[in-house]
Amino acid sequence: MCVINYMEMARVTGVPLPYLLSRGQQIKVISQLLRKAKEQDLVLPTQRVDPGDEYEGATVIEPNKGYYNMPIATLDFSSLYPSIMMAHNLCYTTLLTQNTIQKEGLTPDQFIKTPSGNLFIKSTMRKGLLPEILEHLLGARKQAKSDLKKETDPFKKQVLDGRQLALKISANSVYGFTGAQVGKLPCLEISQSVTAFGRMMIEQTKCYVEETYTIANGYKHDAKVIYGDTDSVMCKFGVESVEDAMKLGQEAAEFISEKFVKPIKLEFEKVYFPYLLINKKRYAGLYWTNPVKYDKMDCKGIETVRRDNSPLVANLINMCLQMILIDRDPDGATEYAKQTISDLLCNRIDISQLVITKELSKTDDEYVGKQAHVELANRIKKRDPGSAPQLGDRVPYVIIAASKKTPAFMKSEDPIYVLENNIPIDTSYYLDNQLSKPLLRIFEPILGEKKAESVLLKGDHTRTKTFVTSKVGGLSAFTKKRETCVGCRAVLDREGAVCNYCKSRESQIYQKEISHLNVLEEKFSRLWTQCQRCQGSLHEDVLCTSRDCPIFYMRKKVQKDLEDHGKLIARFGDPEW
Repeated sequence: MCVINYMEMARVTGVPLPYLLSRGQQIKVISQLLRKAKEQDLVLPTQRVDPGDEYEGATVIEPNKGYYNMPIATLDFSSLYPSIMMAHNLCYTTLLTQNTIQKEGLTPDQFIKTPSGNLFIKSTMRKGLLPEILEHLLGARKQAKSDLKKETDPFKKQVLDGRQLALKISANSVYGFTGAQVGKLPCLEISQSVTAFGRMMIEQTKCYVEETYTIANGYKHDAKVIYGDTDSVMCKFGVESVEDAMKLGQEAAEFISEKFVKPIKLEFEKVYFPYLLINKKRYAGLYWTNPVKYDKMDCKGIETVRRDNSPLVANLINMCLQMILIDRDPDGATEYAKQTISDLLCNRIDISQLVITKELSKTDDEYVGKQAHVELANRIKKRDPGSAPQLGDRVPYVIIAASKKTPAFMKSEDPIYVLENNIPIDTSYYLDNQLSKPLLRIFEPILGEKKAESVLLKGDHTRTKTFVTSKVGGLSAFTKKRETCVGCRAVLDREGAVCNYCKSRESQIYQKEISHLNVLEEKFSRLWTQCQRCQGSLHEDVLCTSRDCPIFYMRKKVQKDLEDHGKLIARFGDPEW
């Protein structure tokens, strides 16, 4: 599929395949410009042009943060920046100055003045190269998408999908080409005019929606635009059903599209219901394109896939979002988050959920500051040079407990080493540096900014903590462990498993521990079989040592628990009942 996409991109832009792999977007636009310029007997300048100052980017309407348990319609401008360039004939060949206007004797109806104050001649006088290129690209994409819907052959569908994607990327890269200040042919007048038109259109769309869809005009509720970003606006029409929101969204898109110059078109794309608006470029909601059933849970800017966070963060955030959005149970999500925090502080979270991985992308000297994964790689090199991570490897680590002033880079440790030596995890680090900010971002719109922290990060669920005794470091080398009673945990003065007080129910305690051993064996067997299937054979030993796989750490943890529990069972000796 990747090869097909590259082939279609090469066909669309006229660029050799090797260039697509080794060079960026600018070569594609240059190639198309040269093609079009040759048709009109024009040449491109080769000298560098000073682009001048930076320009203002796209607008973002300040979000009304909150949890919306009602449909939110999303209106999007179709190919906004290419459409603006075509509608207003923005090009190198159509850019004017006041001197040119006076010299040529142009009248005001023959040119336009953009919101940024730049001047361009209208297409009725001269059609620009960039608008022609964009018309060709978007027209070809429309045809490819139309053919894709009709096509039944799987291979041809892949080709057509690759083609429409290549056309889309090429069209969108034209604007970026004009705004690249270190590019081949920057033109600040074009790029700042495009973004100025975009900002103006987003603001106009907001005004049209809020002024048209009102109770005074016969609608049931006053509409409100709760958020807008670059090329889309989120509208709250106040209706309760997804179907009604879709109808109003479609109506608004058609009505507002008529207000703008063609081919600029506002489209109704989707409805979010419910909708959690966290901040600029951070939101989540159930994505509806038909009123019968939602398509998916859509998340933007939320910590659900970042690899430099522990899996615990992604799993907790995903579960909370599912409970908030799918189950419509914010209170249940709050309780689940509190229980997870309690489990973390009491060491009930599996170590596989706490592993952080980062790439060893540089040598020691190239890193500006000390990094946790780099320091760990150096320690592993001293302990076992044969298994030390190499440049380019991803280094898995967990943060272990240490004194309060110990920096994080000194607290990183290999998860397997932690398991083997029973080293305690710094659970407070995970709560303060991994969980707290993502959780507060999600729950502040629901609980309120002041209340969220007190509910989630303070309270009874944070007061109980469990600490484990390490086998290495500190005073552990100078201590001697004494056995305790399996039944009541009292210190034993003799060998055995139970004290004199628990001797009468030794058989019950033994049966209980045997049952627990069976549970561990069953769990290990399931994990072992899962690893065998992943490896491709159910009849060979598992040789996998993938440190990125959570099953690997779960298997190692259960294996160690089995060994420890086997030793505990052995303390009972041969039962005398």
